[in-house]
Amino acid sequence: MSVSTAVAAQSVCASLPVLGRDVTVPLVTGGEVTYAALDYAASAPALQRVWDDVAAYAPYYGSVHRGAGYLSQLSTDLFENARRTVAEFLGCRDGDQVVFTRSTTDSLNLLAAALPADCQVFVFETEHHASLLPWRNARVTYLDAPSSPRQAVETLERALADRTVPNEGGYGPALVCVTGASNVTGELWPVRELAAAAHAHGARIVLDAAQLAPHHPVSVADLDVDWVAFSGHKLYAPFGSGVLAGRADWLREADPYLAGGGASRKVARRSDGGVDVEWHESAARHEAGSPNVIGAYSIASACTALTEAGFDNLVAREQYLIEKVRTGLAEVPEVRILSLFGDDAPRVGVISFVVEGWNSSHFAAALSAEYGIGVREGLFCAHPLLRTLLGSDPQTQGECGAPEAAPGEKSLNAIRVSFGAGTPDEHVERFVDAVRELVQDGARWNYRTEDGRCVPDTSA
Repeated sequence: MSVSTAVAAQSVCASLPVLGRDVTVPLVTGGEVTYAALDYAASAPALQRVWDDVAAYAPYYGSVHRGAGYLSQLSTDLFENARRTVAEFLGCRDGDQVVFTRSTTDSLNLLAAALPADCQVFVFETEHHASLLPWRNARVTYLDAPSSPRQAVETLERALADRTVPNEGGYGPALVCVTGASNVTGELWPVRELAAAAHAHGARIVLDAAQLAPHHPVSVADLDVDWVAFSGHKLYAPFGSGVLAGRADWLREADPYLAGGGASRKVARRSDGGVDVEWHESAARHEAGSPNVIGAYSIASACTALTEAGFDNLVAREQYLIEKVRTGLAEVPEVRILSLFGDDAPRVGVISFVVEGWNSSHFAAALSAEYGIGVREGLFCAHPLLRTLLGSDPQTQGECGAPEAAPGEKSLNAIRVSFGAGTPDEHVERFVDAVRELVQDGARWNYRTEDGRCVPDTSA
């Protein structure tokens, strides 16, 4: 990294401050320390910019679309402008729809409910459960974990070429679902190449961008994906909102995801006592009820803030932190970083690892209680992938069990550290030093399992 690039990258931390950066937490060994939030892959802290924008709007909050009053009209404009901002952030094509949902999980379940009859879905076992599980009512082909991006493309091409024919009318519709960046390894997937393979075989593709959008630019048009889904709470925007954006036809032809006000254009009683409904064909078709205006606005605010900061600077800053963490962990022989594609694979700021001689729950608990460092441990809602990376044979139970592990797999878990905009150098440096100290000297406190989670033992 050049000096000028390093300076620009360092400035991102200052230009995109996050909430909670000055929060102090108690240590079990005594005293307090500034909390090191290194669990961005689960929920990123809110940008200060997002919080300020929402606070400024809050007094003017009103229900959207159906109110004649000033606040309702203002809120409607803000809500629809948020939709346009998100469409620009995602590089949507003319005719694409942006539907506001609750989360990535909600977005992909919406799309699953909109699949045409006889649609066949192809999904790698490496997916987060949000993109692995919604398709259970479709004909699903689960693909084995690839060992390289090239193998991922080849695996998909073979599977699509071997598609089953449900009837004499041909193959029928097909959908490929793939992540942009793994929530376990942080590795980037070859989305553009997978999209090309899907389209070459007459299939469509949806991109789970939950871990990609906060770290890299995502363009529906440039990647040539049919849909993209992501969550606000991973994009530095809390308040429980998400996005499904992409082609309108399947969404327009499907029954509304939820039936109710806002999704309906016209409702009339029939002479036989029933009800006739005419549904909207716009995004409103799948946004029944009073929408989460603040959630949508917070996503738009985060999109604007990230765009203005510049993804080149964001990526450079993050690569600097990734290198700092990976180099530090590599100096501890007992640490094994988990990877599908190898050390040289491009990645975002998500790194999972295991420590020889330690149960991961115990290690993560010590990081929190003794160093004020928040990381995640367990199977990260990606159980098949973790079993592939760690081996599925049950191991000897450690001092503390993993809360997500099945019976007999109490030590089948890992530790995940994740970071992004607003993460200071000190946090990752403290993390690396803490890993080294715990491995060399052991924990300074005793721990026990309580309700399936490893916690400091304060009974003495």
